[in-house]
Amino acid sequence: MKTIIGKKVGMTQIFDEKGKVIPVTVIEAGPCVVAQVKTVETDGYNAIQLGFGDVKESKINKPEKGHFAKANIAPKKHLREFRVDEIEEGVTVGTEVKADTFEVGDRIDVQGTTKGKGFQGVIKRHGQSRGPMGHGSMYHRRPGSMGPTSTPGRVFKGKKLPGHMGRVTVTIQNLDVVKVDMDKNVILIKGSVPGAKGAILKLRTSVKA
Repeated sequence: MKTIIGKKVGMTQIFDEKGKVIPVTVIEAGPCVVAQVKTVETDGYNAIQLGFGDVKESKINKPEKGHFAKANIAPKKHLREFRVDEIEEGVTVGTEVKADTFEVGDRIDVQGTTKGKGFQGVIKRHGQSRGPMGHGSMYHRRPGSMGPTSTPGRVFKGKKLPGHMGRVTVTIQNLDVVKVDMDKNVILIKGSVPGAKGAILKLRTSVKA
């Protein structure tokens, strides 16, 4: 299974051979370094931990310093763990992973944190419809009925109400890799991915391809 950490640069568009416009997300993919390899024997499951982005040693805490010293690698700003079915041969601590781990035509899953929208009402948060906007109406953008006035006499769990919106972990599945540029170390992916510009993303081979 192919995995890498990336940073969202932004969106643009390119043209295919037929002149058709393809909206793409530009992702700075790596270079990453394997900081830890977990196996069933040592940790109870198989996983690969990757580090991305250089950082000064003064900016990390003491446990992180020990972690990187044990791996004998330079400190990294971001660490992400990828669970895998089995550890591929040749993957060891210190192995470098670059954008060319993916090829054009690959299907991948991209996981990131969505933009935070703050406190929002039911229309924006859940897509509900508003009431009449005339002066006589006493109902405009409110949540609506809370339920029956008698049994069960309470609001059911899961009722769609105003509240915090966004800033949650989301995975977009089965995205196509359109282009891999090793000179700039970027991957172009068809469509959009979660997060704002500069967001840290986890890219891996699609599990449902």
